[in-house]
Amino acid sequence: MTQSVVIQVGQCGNQIGCCFWDLALREHAAVNQKGIYDEALSSFFRNVDARVVGDGGSISKGKISSLKARAVLIDMEEGVVNEILQGPLRDVFDSKQLITNVSGSGNNWAVGHKVFGSAYQEQILEKLRKSAEHCDCLQCFFIIHSMGGGTGSGLGTFLLKVLEDEFPEVYRFVTSVYPSSEDDVITSPYNSILAMKELSEHADCVLPIDNQSLFDIISKIDLMVNSGKLGAAVKPRSLVTASAEALRKRHKKPFDAMNNIVANVLLSLTSSARFEGSLNMDLNEISMNLVPFPQLHYLVSSLTPLYTLADVNIPPRRLDQMFSDAFSKDHQLIRANPRHSLYLACALMVRGDVQISDLRRNIERLKPSLQFVSWNQEGWKTSLCSVPPVGHSHSLLALANNTCVKPTFLELRERFTRLYKKKAHLHHYLQVDGMEEGCFTEAVSSLSALIEEYDRLDATKVFLQEDLALAQRTERKEAETMKIPGR
Repeated sequence: MTQSVVIQVGQCGNQIGCCFWDLALREHAAVNQKGIYDEALSSFFRNVDARVVGDGGSISKGKISSLKARAVLIDMEEGVVNEILQGPLRDVFDSKQLITNVSGSGNNWAVGHKVFGSAYQEQILEKLRKSAEHCDCLQCFFIIHSMGGGTGSGLGTFLLKVLEDEFPEVYRFVTSVYPSSEDDVITSPYNSILAMKELSEHADCVLPIDNQSLFDIISKIDLMVNSGKLGAAVKPRSLVTASAEALRKRHKKPFDAMNNIVANVLLSLTSSARFEGSLNMDLNEISMNLVPFPQLHYLVSSLTPLYTLADVNIPPRRLDQMFSDAFSKDHQLIRANPRHSLYLACALMVRGDVQISDLRRNIERLKPSLQFVSWNQEGWKTSLCSVPPVGHSHSLLALANNTCVKPTFLELRERFTRLYKKKAHLHHYLQVDGMEEGCFTEAVSSLSALIEEYDRLDATKVFLQEDLALAQRTERKEAETMKIPGR
């Protein structure tokens, strides 16, 4: 059984991480009711001793061996980490695996990357090595961070180079939360562009997630639940986006539901590695099958369903709707429409009571409406895990290497250019040792080169459409000539 280490960086990274560990424990407690430390638990937890954790409230219902998360928590402001350590998950984290400061990075990538990166490099390395020593077979580091702030973008991407140098054989999967266009951090375009260069050069896979898309999804669910448009009651505790009583508490903590969506993406991504299923897919297969070119490693994700209706079984029609939703623009975790763009590859990670025949039927049903590159027309990777998310009977995570990610990068470059033309706030970056104006020009050139790669792929789409139209005309002619009179 392979193991992974989660590295939570900055306020956003630690808040998502907190949701991830809570939900992971709920999942394992639902399956492992005897509380025995097993291989499934070992993927993200280590057993420190034989003492028993009792009824842990939100942590678990039942008994679990004493567990510590395979996690490193980093933030240059200590508020969020302290909040986690005072909450119900406090016993899950090893105090020796925390790195905090009190000053923060001031929403400045250069401070996070250059100042704190240099100051904390040895401490970070020591904690990463400790985490690796506790693993029998370390496969992946999951980095969770945001792009808009200083610590998440700066120190989060500094870590990638450290990991590449120290653990070159271990995968680096990054969950990056991108700022919305109405982001209240004025310097977020600078931070995001500078971070993008590091992600392109040092990550194996990146899951870009857009704050605005998360907010839109939550708003739609709230509207449907409150208006009664769902046509039936939402099953208690079934919202993927939230835990119990979340609808009442949402106004107090608006980001909780958004963070839960991201946490559920990571749980579904690793479900095959943790639980049994008729078709398993590990992180090595995702990287090998979904990333045909090293730099084009940005995977667009969608998650469905986000809730379960009470007193409703799973008729084929509802199951098919789940697959259709995964390719709908309303379910993408960035603002994109994959149906109108070009697929390089696609992974469908199904959980729960779903058969291989259901999976194959839906792929055949959806294939004609999706455009794949000419050299990878059968570019599907699938997995079936028997254990669904808590409160659900089935779920689907779709990961698409698709050119629809390009508009997100174009918008980011446009926002950066507007700010950079005025040299606004530039002095805050240039006063940091080791930071030069050339860092900005290199970063925007790197992003432009990435956009050009997607442009080249999109240019082939016209020929694909012409070939498809020709093939359809040929099929129709053949069908007409083969018609038997009177039939």
